[in-house]
Amino acid sequence: MFPIKDNMPTDRFPVVTLALIIANFIVYLLTIRHGGSLISGPDTHEVLKYGAIPQALTHSGVHCAQVAPVDNPQAAQVLCNSRELAANGIPAENPLPPWQTVFTSMFMHGSILHILGNMLFLWIFGNNVEDSMGPVRFIIFYLLGGVAALALQVVISPNSTAPTVGASGAIAAVLGGYILLYPHARVLTLVFIILFFTVIELPALVMLGIWFVEQAVFGALNLTNPTGGGGGVAYFAHIGGFGFGLAAIRLFATRRKQVPPRVPVY
Repeated sequence: MFPIKDNMPTDRFPVVTLALIIANFIVYLLTIRHGGSLISGPDTHEVLKYGAIPQALTHSGVHCAQVAPVDNPQAAQVLCNSRELAANGIPAENPLPPWQTVFTSMFMHGSILHILGNMLFLWIFGNNVEDSMGPVRFIIFYLLGGVAALALQVVISPNSTAPTVGASGAIAAVLGGYILLYPHARVLTLVFIILFFTVIELPALVMLGIWFVEQAVFGALNLTNPTGGGGGVAYFAHIGGFGFGLAAIRLFATRRKQVPPRVPVY
């Protein structure tokens, strides 16, 4: 399912929401300059440099890099062991302190479809959440949501060497806040059913509720969302962000608009 638009008007222009979208696209273009492509996204080196790797976050002094055997490049793997990296001629210095990747990873995306999908959700739902709390509170809410999302993923898989990238966790916090603020808002949604698709209007509670159930099921099955370039946002990050949004929205939101009637009243 992909949202197209909702029926909630805003009173203020969503400055931060738009700025975040622009920033994400700028970062995406910058990260594909050295070996990446517009469609498939940044190469593995960039993903490992700026993505958040749970093992690097939970083990002091750990540096992760990709190692590919000379005789079998397809067998490349990510190593986070200093001795193994040194044996392969890879310096053991951290390109970035792990705590910085908590934030840089929020602006990294693995492919053009990854960033387009994330920014679509951010634009449709972020403008109303920003309108409910103002720009300053919203940027704090957004970043804390991203941190909470990554935190749950690290707790679930503290020794994982898979880089976590993307704004999905922070955006999940926005969705969690939106569903509490405006559960009865209507969302025009593009729905794919095997080879067919249709456009229907769904209550936000239904549309975002289905989205969350999907994340919970995929997380329970220990699946991750492939995003190209060797990186991805784990489904547990979505769950963590969504949970933060549900728990924190009442602390940040200062006003709530009335949902417009579905049929005009004369």
